[in-house]
Amino acid sequence: MEKKAKVIVFDLDYTLWPFWVDTHVTPPFRRGTQNKIVDAHGCTIKYYTNVPNILRQLLEEGYELGVASRTSEIKGAKQLLDLFGWKKYFKYVEIFPGSKVTHFLNIQKSSQADYKDMIFFDDETRNIMDVGKLGVHAILVRDGVTHQVIKSALQSFEKDCSISEHND
Repeated sequence: MEKKAKVIVFDLDYTLWPFWVDTHVTPPFRRGTQNKIVDAHGCTIKYYTNVPNILRQLLEEGYELGVASRTSEIKGAKQLLDLFGWKKYFKYVEIFPGSKVTHFLNIQKSSQADYKDMIFFDDETRNIMDVGKLGVHAILVRDGVTHQVIKSALQSFEKDCSISEHND
């Protein structure tokens, strides 16, 4: 019996898109020419290429998805989730400054899932450490999430779960 994560949570900056929403781009964001998303200066806003397919695929496979971001640019981050068409993928959206532990307390309450049944992707070591201490399977992301990053995270999650079940 393979163990499957219940909730998969993503950081935003340098995890789903290659910038900090509070410093590298300028809200408000809007749809520009050729349906591109642009900031207040007309600069095109891009996300990591694989992200829409990854989100769709995980949702189709029955995972509940969430966002945990510490950005102070709350409105801009939510605006991008909307403009990219990603809002439909995320059941849990925790976007506010502070500790990711607080984001996860909220997600845990809403989802009723144990921390050990969650996977978290983030590009910052301190967030991985903090959330990992809760028992969440926390994965450090180097250059955004890719299909390979997701695949190996799901495999290591299953492996860790089967090991801990044998030890119980």
